[in-house]
Amino acid sequence: MNLDFSQPAPQAKTLDEAQQIIDALWAVIAGYQANQKTLATRLADLEEKLNTHSGNSSKPPSSDGLHKKKKKKKFHGAGKGQALKQGAQPGHEGKGRKLLPPNEVGSVVVCLPPATCGCGGQIKAAPEKVRRHQQCELPEIKPAVTEYRQVHGVCGGCGASHCGALPHGVPNTLLGVRATAAIAVFTGDYRLSKRQVQQLFGDFFNLPISLGAVSNAEETVSNALEQAVEEAKTYVRRQPVVHADETGHKRQGDKMWMWLAATLLVAVFVVRGTRCMGAAKGLLGEGFLGILVSDRYASYNWIKTTRRQFCWAHLKRDFQKVSERSGGAGRIGDGVLGHIRRMFRLWHRLKDGEITRQTFRAAMAPIRSGMEGLLEEGMACGHQKTANTCKKILSHKEALWTFVDIEGVEPTNNLAEQQLRPYVLWRKSSFGTQSERGNLFVERMMTVTATCKLQGRNRLGYITGAVSAYLKNEAAPSLLPAKGEIDAVKLAAKMGG
Repeated sequence: MNLDFSQPAPQAKTLDEAQQIIDALWAVIAGYQANQKTLATRLADLEEKLNTHSGNSSKPPSSDGLHKKKKKKKFHGAGKGQALKQGAQPGHEGKGRKLLPPNEVGSVVVCLPPATCGCGGQIKAAPEKVRRHQQCELPEIKPAVTEYRQVHGVCGGCGASHCGALPHGVPNTLLGVRATAAIAVFTGDYRLSKRQVQQLFGDFFNLPISLGAVSNAEETVSNALEQAVEEAKTYVRRQPVVHADETGHKRQGDKMWMWLAATLLVAVFVVRGTRCMGAAKGLLGEGFLGILVSDRYASYNWIKTTRRQFCWAHLKRDFQKVSERSGGAGRIGDGVLGHIRRMFRLWHRLKDGEITRQTFRAAMAPIRSGMEGLLEEGMACGHQKTANTCKKILSHKEALWTFVDIEGVEPTNNLAEQQLRPYVLWRKSSFGTQSERGNLFVERMMTVTATCKLQGRNRLGYITGAVSAYLKNEAAPSLLPAKGEIDAVKLAAKMGG
């Protein structure tokens, strides 16, 4: 029976007609209830999507938009409503710039006291009592121009014409080695545009250059760094612990990906056209045998779970979203977040040397079992998204606790994210690259600058040396850390772990 609710209610004349009306109404009510349940689920999903931010997802903080103003922190002893003041706090030990020794001072100006006092008396200078004040100034920069005069000659025997060659390592270009390296540092590390570099050379260095000279300098530097970067890639693939991450990249507006593999002293960047498993294998090497610290992205699933460590910072954001759901899902999310907070407190105590590795492992045992128990409950909580999340994590549960069992492994992928951040800033200001040559330049420059920062090396000094070696057909300086640096890192990891 079809019911038309725009008409008056039907009147049953027999019991069969009454039953038909009841059945039709029951079907309508059941349909309404099903639709209500579907709409409620869709509404919850839309609200969850609307409330997604950097604290409960992988979205960057810059995408959060407007947010409530954070309350100002209070210092110890502050009264109610008394906010933390800017600048040095009570009890803070001040720090100032130390004076240079006299032999490093360019010039000295002696400032004598006045000859007479306000009372009319004569003032006698006391040379042994001097207040030293040093002021640093930038000198006016004038380019050091070297002119090479290539003399022509003619052979007296055959009449052939000859010309004097430039000295070994001197390029047939306007810019010298250091100027070429400086351009690459400005565009690849300090995130200046080519036009800004052109203006900088004119305003600060009194050296007018063309935009083409900037582009050519980038190509020269890229070629100079090729050998050292390839050596760094091989080094990273052989390390016992590697952190990996990836982010978007654009070439002429086409979507590409910047991949990163980082250790404590070397970081390698590569641009690839995809975010698939093949790109991950190309980054780490198909024969990679170390431990990988990363997020849960599926392109890394070719590595055995026992040799992976999931990033707990990412997991924390996942369960922050779960905790914001209602019912059993929210309770499970709250429980997991509580375990995560306790876990990180223990980890920081271990890193600070307050507890031993043995004590740490013993204290982590109930946290591990409690968290895995909550994940099993989450699989049966009735909320589909929560159940799927818990199921996927449990299928790789060994990757949750590698940092507990193996020294030198961190529970987060912060190392990779910190190294990737400068590239993200570069991408925002440059709008990507325009060619494959541009891709090679940015991935090699990012590799060099990140590695030099990790090792405390001067970036301009290293790149200048690499360009000089390239122009002389010599090997570039190695990016690999010295043995003493490696031993120091191993010792620090052992003490922290």
